[in-house]
Amino acid sequence: MEVVLAEHAGYCFGVKRAVKLANDAADINQGQVQSLGPLIHNPQVVNQLAEKGVKKVDSLDEIDEGTVIFRSHGVSSPELMERAIEKGLQVVDATCPFVTNAQKYAKQLVDEGYQVVMVGDREHPETQSVLGHAGDDILVTESFDEIKALLNRFSKKRLGIISQTTQTYGKFSEIVVQCLEICEEVKIFNTICYATEDRQTEAEALAKTVEAMVVVGGRNSANTTHLADICRSKGIPVYHIETADEISPDWFPSIELVGVTAGASTPDWIINNVIDSLKRI
Repeated sequence: MEVVLAEHAGYCFGVKRAVKLANDAADINQGQVQSLGPLIHNPQVVNQLAEKGVKKVDSLDEIDEGTVIFRSHGVSSPELMERAIEKGLQVVDATCPFVTNAQKYAKQLVDEGYQVVMVGDREHPETQSVLGHAGDDILVTESFDEIKALLNRFSKKRLGIISQTTQTYGKFSEIVVQCLEICEEVKIFNTICYATEDRQTEAEALAKTVEAMVVVGGRNSANTTHLADICRSKGIPVYHIETADEISPDWFPSIELVGVTAGASTPDWIINNVIDSLKRI
């Protein structure tokens, strides 16, 4: 069986930066480093960091001393930085720059008087960080019908649209076009990360040429889940796994060509293990 790996797969710039910051902090402050929430959406990497002394906590109240790392998805409130400094903690801000941009543009649109829509998942930690910076009046949805119902309550339909950075470009553009048909004014910031777009474009192209796809990454990773959904839309078998241990030879009874892609939080060593396992089948 031939295995084809997408050119862009695995760590993106923001995740690579966050992991480096966490490792550097662990090397300098052994045993005194806490991550406010999981640093990235990859359980294996989070476990590796824990072994180095980077402990995950759920609240700033749990930290009395040492270093606190703000996760790559951002934190739920800008006041947390002030609180951490007031507690005498050393702060390492590992927020992805693309998430920071989404926070900034959301706040800008709110200040300019637009009804803001964020295309994405309201429960995702990145979305929560945007709401924390720009306010809970933002509508977070992947449904145009929900947006339309909301706008019917306003006489002046001025809409500002941003996206969760890991959203699919197809869903975002579809909602934007639909909103243009019913709104008097629409202001759009495309806040989808370029690395997300690259991975989605390549995964879609690869899925058209192979007989099955293996998508590698955390099950709690939004961008990995979207990659799997894009591949499934091409009508081939798709297997979303976290590690090579999950692979079953029964998945590939007569398949000669399989494609592999990976989410932006997946390290190279996991991808290489998956490829090695597939080649042994």
